[in-house]
Amino acid sequence: MQSLGLDVLFKGTNFLRLLEGLWVSVRISLISVVISILLGLVAGVLMTSKNIVLKAAFRVYLEIVRIMPQMVLLFIVYFGTTRVFGWNLDAEASAVIVFVFWGVAEMGDLVRGALISIPKIQYESAEALGLTKQQTYLYVILPQTVRRLIPLSINLVTRMIKTTSLVLMIGIVEVLKVGQQIIEANRRTSPNAAFGVFAVVFLLYFLICWPVSRLAGYLEKRWAA
Repeated sequence: MQSLGLDVLFKGTNFLRLLEGLWVSVRISLISVVISILLGLVAGVLMTSKNIVLKAAFRVYLEIVRIMPQMVLLFIVYFGTTRVFGWNLDAEASAVIVFVFWGVAEMGDLVRGALISIPKIQYESAEALGLTKQQTYLYVILPQTVRRLIPLSINLVTRMIKTTSLVLMIGIVEVLKVGQQIIEANRRTSPNAAFGVFAVVFLLYFLICWPVSRLAGYLEKRWAA
């Protein structure tokens, strides 16, 4: 066990610290995902608007999110805006803002794709039944859209959890940062600590993300039938 560097995890509260760091990552991702889904639903509906200005604004927004690395956005929000505007914004709040900025764009695009994938006959049938436009969206379109979106939204959760590893760059003590601290503290007594610690970090991420990913796959297959 010592040759693999796993021994350091059983010293003091190291393993407990690692789990606490994992919870920080999960907490940031869950808060970001919940807000992203709620705002993304609104953004997705607006993306289908025929208003040229609105569509152009969302197109620019999507391109910024797709082109700009999340790490750069983290630096801009945490280091840049706090100095320019002089507000007191902690690292975790900055991370949530960045991931929501990214998540709303991702979710909005998913909603847009789901909405335009609904066959035109669904709208025509609802109109033939005498439903108003609002009733058509509420009772016909949105239920089908949500059904298609749930598996994709669950996948967004796993992506968000994995991406939170970037927050260590702005000083948040999440699971990777804790792992680095444990490795540094035991560098002389356990030279192979990096292998053992990061292997356990990998396992923890897997245990969190794999069930979520399997749930998304299950729902997608079940509802596609």
